[in-house]
Amino acid sequence: MRMKSISSTTLLKLYQEMLKIRKLQLKIEAEYHKDEMKTPVHLCIGQEAISSGVCANLKKDDYLFSNHRSHGHYIAKGGDVKKLVAELYCKETGCSKGRGGSMHLIATKVGHMGSSAIVAGSIPIATGAALSSVLKKDGKVSVVFFGDAATEEGVFFESMNFATLKKLPIVYVCENNFYSVCSHQSAREANPDISMRGKAFDIPAYQIDGSDVCEVYLKSREAINCARRGRGPVLLECRAYRFRAHAGAGDPHKDTYRNINEWKEWIRKDPLKSLERKLLKNNILTKEKKSKISKTIDKELTEAFKFAKESILPNKKDLKKYLFR
Repeated sequence: MRMKSISSTTLLKLYQEMLKIRKLQLKIEAEYHKDEMKTPVHLCIGQEAISSGVCANLKKDDYLFSNHRSHGHYIAKGGDVKKLVAELYCKETGCSKGRGGSMHLIATKVGHMGSSAIVAGSIPIATGAALSSVLKKDGKVSVVFFGDAATEEGVFFESMNFATLKKLPIVYVCENNFYSVCSHQSAREANPDISMRGKAFDIPAYQIDGSDVCEVYLKSREAINCARRGRGPVLLECRAYRFRAHAGAGDPHKDTYRNINEWKEWIRKDPLKSLERKLLKNNILTKEKKSKISKTIDKELTEAFKFAKESILPNKKDLKKYLFR
């Protein structure tokens, strides 16, 4: 039913975006063991529907703020793939000039205002950006992505309180994958329903299936439109699952803190494969079109990794160039 509310063009765009994010993550995983990427990486395999579904409703100049697991957000907002990969290799051509690595991606030309490795670190910054939009009356909406552990930090509550008081145009998107590194949500939070926390501040809040890109797209469209019309903030709790380890490119089966049956159950709900099956069934996607899309993405990624590996490292003389005291 939800799929019928979305145009075929948009559904194909969502599929392409999710496939690009997935393929990029798999390529990073395959290359990471060569130890040429001198930066920690946090893969978002399994969570692609959230970034793709939300960002499809944003305008180019709307603000997006991210966290350590930021590859999907960066790609879905329109960030340059070559610059992302170059950043992983700490090259001068990277989006952060090789100084930030995987956890500090930025693409201001398309509204991706940066990522923070500090848990909940981007939440108050995004709230401040939303305040600036009100003061400047520029009509922009701010969206900030964060994990379940970020909702345990004080700035999460302080930001929501302030955003409600000032009716700020911001959408708080919690990507709840149930784990803070290796600690399950049930061991950390008395009430696992994160959406309830927004209601404490009279903020419209919804708990949705983060593995269903159609549901994410429709609910985030509603939330973003609400914020843009001056009705204040919205909180979305998108429940999904990271298929890989917290960080690096390790074997998920070696995660001693996760039950293998739990992992397999979520694998069966793979957001990308689920969408692909639906599109094929409804003749929105054909095997020929699927192959063409896949080859186009493969070519783009091959060129991106080649560009990154051939790019130069920052000059040692410039190591302090972007430091501020």
